[in-house]
Amino acid sequence: MDIVIAIVALLFSAVVGWPVVEGVFALVRVVPEEGRKDNDLVIELPPPARKYVLLGGSVIGILERLSTTGLVLVGQPGLIAVVVAIKSLGRWAELQEDPAINERFIIGSLASYLWAGLCGFVALQIMN
Repeated sequence: MDIVIAIVALLFSAVVGWPVVEGVFALVRVVPEEGRKDNDLVIELPPPARKYVLLGGSVIGILERLSTTGLVLVGQPGLIAVVVAIKSLGRWAELQEDPAINERFIIGSLASYLWAGLCGFVALQIMN
């Protein structure tokens, strides 16, 4: 029965994680200056010279959630740092070019890791 719970947790983490991360992105949006409040942070963005797309981001997200949930399930949450390092180093050059992409990367990664960790934790609680 534990194997079934682990498989369901892995699948739930990977599949439902995408809408969760997109939901977090919907909460974090750019507000025009006339709609901002006095205590809001204002960042002057240069006009985009070209449009950036982080290709493979969805596949990477699925793999990072599978890895994170799996590591929690096998009792090795410390190894999640390796997953974080691999993902960050792989995108390092792209992330240095545009602060907006950098921020989106961090927000998406943290939301994804939190979701995956939660799925693994809940599965462990159900197994015990």
